[in-house]
Amino acid sequence: MRGILAAGAAVVVMLTSGMAAQATTAYPKYKAPKIFGTTFQADPKHDFTKALSPRGNGVLRGWMTDVRGGVAEYEPIRWKKGTHTEGHFEGPPEGDVRAYASPVAKDVVYLSAYGCGAAMTDLTVDRRTGLGAKRCSTATLVKRHDRARHPALITVHKGKIVRVQEIFTP
Repeated sequence: MRGILAAGAAVVVMLTSGMAAQATTAYPKYKAPKIFGTTFQADPKHDFTKALSPRGNGVLRGWMTDVRGGVAEYEPIRWKKGTHTEGHFEGPPEGDVRAYASPVAKDVVYLSAYGCGAAMTDLTVDRRTGLGAKRCSTATLVKRHDRARHPALITVHKGKIVRVQEIFTP
């Protein structure tokens, strides 16, 4: 009897852990762009002449420019090498129409490079990649990215933002 109960419990644990893992990775792993790429990423299937709409499935090196009502507006960015400094990220020039808008998924994975606190004083960066490693709440994502532009890898799946991983810049 104990053996049957133990086996049943093991099956339940395996099923629930499998479902939890599936819930957090409900989208395929898309190829990430070069973190410090010097050109804007192309999106040949997107019609920029129409109203703001979601980017196609994949990972965009970009930043959010506005977040309202659960919808984020975002644009691609590129690394501009500096003459006196290492450089900085920049968005498209003024008047350029390369911009997107997507709802932020309720279960979005937000990986911060600066911790979850309001002061943003904790460095939570993967030393190998320079990308954020600390998972923070959706509320933190919305507050932080609505106030200032933070470079990030933004993953879109089926029209929704499902992952935002900040890029550390000193």
